[in-house]
Amino acid sequence: MTDRQVRICVVGDELSAGVGDARALGWTGRVLARTRFDRPAMTFVLAVPGEGTSALGARWAAETDSRFGPESTHDNRLVVALGRHDLDPGLSVARSRLNLANILDMADSRRLSTFVVGPPPGHPEDGGRIAELSAAFADVASRRRVPYVDTYTPLAQHEQWLADLATTGDTYPGQAGYGLMAWLVLHTGWHAWLGVPAEGE
Repeated sequence: MTDRQVRICVVGDELSAGVGDARALGWTGRVLARTRFDRPAMTFVLAVPGEGTSALGARWAAETDSRFGPESTHDNRLVVALGRHDLDPGLSVARSRLNLANILDMADSRRLSTFVVGPPPGHPEDGGRIAELSAAFADVASRRRVPYVDTYTPLAQHEQWLADLATTGDTYPGQAGYGLMAWLVLHTGWHAWLGVPAEGE
């Protein structure tokens, strides 16, 4: 970790804002609560309900520009939190791949270190499509050496996750579900990406 102040912008849909969490923390709040910075960091969750990768790609740069500081004095970082809205009719997996690729390439051109969190499970009937989407996102990130957190595969059959969704109508997780997402993020390269020690180190 450098002496520059860390500024993190999280862009995504309502899942990145923790909708459905009675504690209003979501996975982002839980992850940040367990991240130790040398000096106070600034984090901005820039969520738009119902947003897929097409709309996200069109707006993320302008919204983050006003939050990030000069590179000489700030360590600016981008978290792309992908939801399930690319399942809407008319959007192919190929288009979703291209949308994410464009986001990551633009972030790289702006010298932004980027971290991607994939879509979690939702309605059971959508499982195959979410799995396909997550695998496509993982491949795009891997080709660019960007950390990717697969939240679908570990949670698709997880009893606690499924119980959480059942209480909210298979849409949003509650406290337990967001806690599981946070655990996956924390244990899939988060601390290494930031260059800070993990808990217990």
